[in-house]
Parts: sequence; C-alpha cells; structure tokens
Amino acid sequence: MKQIRAIKEAEVELTKHLLVLAKKDPDQFELPEKVDEYEGGVMGSINFTLGSSGDYAGDVIQVEYIDTDGIRVLITLTQNSKGELLDLDFWKENFSKLLRYPQPDQVTINTHGI
Repeated sequence: MKQIRAIKEAEVELTKHLLVLAKKDPDQFELPEKVDEYEGGVMGSINFTLGSSGDYAGDVIQVEYIDTDGIRVLITLTQNSKGELLDLDFWKENFSKLLRYPQPDQVTINTHGI
C-alpha cells in the first residue's frame, strides 16, 4: 500500500545538499510535490517517482550520519535510467526507527561501505 504524502522541507534541503556533495547542480533535478513514503516512515526512505519510472540505474551518492541513539544511518540518493531522482533511501544499521532526521551539515560522504 502506497503512503503518498507531501514532500517535507527537510527532505528537499537534504536532497539538494546531497546533489551538491555529488557535484551535481540541484537546479537540474525536479523534486516532486508528493513522495511515496516507504515502511510507513519508520526509517525515513522516500520514492520521488511515485512508481511511474522506478527503474533503478545507480546511486548518485551515499552518505552517513549517527542518529541520537548512536547508531549509524546510511542514506543513499538513487536515480533511474532517465537520469531522474528515484529514491532517498535510509538504512539504519540495527533496523530501528529513525529518531532524528539529519540536517545537511550532519552527513558525511560514506567511504566505509555498508
């Protein structure tokens, strides 16, 4: 069942920041007004395409941060084969609920792998 909702300002800010970190121009990517929230919002993952072009074609960038409980969270911005943003995917190492949505200055480029 889809969980369609309006995109949050914090998601827009984080996505634009990730594009800058990936050396891409955020103005070249259209962000939708509505997103599909995965897992009922437990971990924070969203889909930008609402299922219309969900063909994964690679990662744009992967970053990490530490949630307030000390658990590492990986965030991956992905794209589809049309070059559009596909997902903003959160993965908390212990699969628990995301406690605090990260501010752009709290993420660092992941160089450690998963």
